[in-house]
Amino acid sequence: MRFGTVSLIGRTNVGKSTFLNHVLGQALAITSPLPQTTRDALLGVMQHEDAQVAFIDTPGLHKPRTELGKRMNHAALDTLRAADVALFITDTWEKPPKVSFPQLPGAAPGPSPWVRPGDQEIIDALRSANVPAVLAINKVDLTKDKSRLLPMLEAYSQAFDFAAIVPMSLRRDVGVKAVLSEITSRLPEGPTGYDSDVLTNRPVLFFVREYVREAVMNQLRSEVPHAVAVTIEQANETETLLRISATIHVEKVGQRKIVVGKAGAQIKAIGIAARQRIEALVEKQVHLELFVRITDEWKNAPRKLAELGYDPVTSIQDTEVKGE
Repeated sequence: MRFGTVSLIGRTNVGKSTFLNHVLGQALAITSPLPQTTRDALLGVMQHEDAQVAFIDTPGLHKPRTELGKRMNHAALDTLRAADVALFITDTWEKPPKVSFPQLPGAAPGPSPWVRPGDQEIIDALRSANVPAVLAINKVDLTKDKSRLLPMLEAYSQAFDFAAIVPMSLRRDVGVKAVLSEITSRLPEGPTGYDSDVLTNRPVLFFVREYVREAVMNQLRSEVPHAVAVTIEQANETETLLRISATIHVEKVGQRKIVVGKAGAQIKAIGIAARQRIEALVEKQVHLELFVRITDEWKNAPRKLAELGYDPVTSIQDTEVKGE
């Protein structure tokens, strides 16, 4: 038997959360077309052949412009410290990169134009972490001319000594089993770390908060979702009903008007979408009441970040959610 922790690391919107949901067989992590959807590290436990794998989904690494962004990057990189294996996910180019100019005689070679911008910093972090790393190049289905993958594969293999490099398409379920096999073969032998029915160590109310935020992101394709945080004000549960009161925090009056919508139509749509996601998780009826509050500059205020649940010290909870 093998067991180990695998850190999912990569830029924003490369498919880390989609990968986690895919291998778990359940849409646990929130997803959206917008960058920086994931804000917290999220554990997802799965069984693959004779191995139990504890995946840690992480925020996409990016150039932070706020205190929240800095904390998201820190949360992602911090998972490498405890990881047995790192799964570095990147994606293919939609267009070939421009050919770099020849280097001057004696000058140090620059980065390959085939290494995606932002990936070199992740490679440097992997080198510092000294952890075995598997590279999955996602979205290969978008590359019609597969010969274009060859220079990309060569560039990444030269940039870092990856344990394996696997082309992958989550949309078409191509290469996923190969990625899992490469990961599990490098996990240490030993007993499992979780009971067989444990899916994650996050509490239900964490997902309530996330599913409300996901509904906002998918309903409002603009700058508003990045200014949104969600807190749970009250929760009461019976055998058949989960009753929740939650607040959606925005930074500006105009953002509040957008979230509420004309005659409350938008907030109603957000509530319906979030409630459906929550009911699928808890398998019971959910009554969800939403409020919208202006909390100015919360993304840059450490105290407000802590109050909204983005305290790096207390970001990981221990309450287990069971799988099916």
